Amino acid sequence: MMHSRAADSYGRDMLTVESDSVATTSRRERRPRLRGALAITMAAIAATGLVGAAAGSASAAPAADCLWAGTGHAQGSTVVAGGRVFTCATDQLGAPRWNRGAAVRTPSTVANPGASAAPAGTFSAGAQQPGTEYTDYCVGTQLIDGSESVYEVVPDAAGALRWKAAGPISQWTFAPGTGPVPTTRSASLCLPDQVIWPAPNSY
Repeated sequence: MMHSRAADSYGRDMLTVESDSVATTSRRERRPRLRGALAITMAAIAATGLVGAAAGSASAAPAADCLWAGTGHAQGSTVVAGGRVFTCATDQLGAPRWNRGAAVRTPSTVANPGASAAPAGTFSAGAQQPGTEYTDYCVGTQLIDGSESVYEVVPDAAGALRWKAAGPISQWTFAPGTGPVPTTRSASLCLPDQVIWPAPNSY
């Protein structure tokens, strides 16, 4: 009986050790599997992130239309104004702008009211217009007629749009029967002590 009990005890001990060994082996086998599953999960998450990023790029808002005399024109479209072709594009920051192209001998395809008011909300950067008395300025007691120049829309350091003289009015081709409209202002507006009024190219 004692032998039998010892044998039974030994068998139970062996069974316990064997069970522990099997459990340990099973845990060891599960660890690589868990690591593999974790690696696959992480790869799937990364792939999802890449897909999401690609989808985000694909759904980015398209560049805004270019404005000419208050009318929007799609990216890549062209207009003719003052004897030049202008193409709607974007600047380095993605803002809409007109790129001036070749000279042509065809009539303007857009309205050209002249640089008669601030360009914001009406013309995009790069657009050109003949000057008007809105662009008049003084140098000392001399009044400089704004209609003597062609003006271009440019952004200032803060990004606000303004008119800047881009060349003599001879660069602009007017429709037959039209031309520059001289200012109605008088040099009496220009005071002797003023060097410049208003500040040139700040319209």
